[in-house]
Amino acid sequence: MTLQHADRETIYSQLTQHTISDANHEWLACMVASWCVGNSLLPDYLGLECHDFAALKQHYFADYPLPELAPSGQQLDFARMLERQDLINLLKNYRNPEIVEIDWVIGLLVAGCLGNDHLWHDLGLWSRSQLTALLNYNFPELAARNTHDMKWKKFLYKQLCEAEGLYLCRAPSCQVCVDYGQCYGSEETVMESTPHSEETNPP
Repeated sequence: MTLQHADRETIYSQLTQHTISDANHEWLACMVASWCVGNSLLPDYLGLECHDFAALKQHYFADYPLPELAPSGQQLDFARMLERQDLINLLKNYRNPEIVEIDWVIGLLVAGCLGNDHLWHDLGLWSRSQLTALLNYNFPELAARNTHDMKWKKFLYKQLCEAEGLYLCRAPSCQVCVDYGQCYGSEETVMESTPHSEETNPP
């Protein structure tokens, strides 16, 4: 195990040393732990508004001295603000209204979508299965539409295009498309290893 992964696990343990309050606590702790060691594309304040970052910190991680600025040096791309708002609107339309922390989850997901790698990796999650579980928990109706297990970032942007009536793909079906692997291929080979097996990963 590399030092970076060891540091991440140590921070995760500190972030979850008290009773886990809900499922999102687990996934947020994974993302925050990765962010703290620079292993995340999330920018300053985790990509949240300052007041939302402060509220998330107070709610879940009040006993941990989280930095405000991204240790990786990543910055939000202000040239993509319209795209960012479209993603926020999409996720808000499908959010589980019973989840109090849903706006923080949306902010993190949108910041991760603006990266260039697989969404789970840009978020600092430890496996794609964690992202799938997070989306099913927070956006069950939207996640259920991904019936063929398309890569999540591709899937979310596809929803934006279809909402605008844009159908840019000219292949008659995904099964015969030469770019099939770009949309549906494995995403689990990006990182050298994950700190836990699939069976013992946080949800």
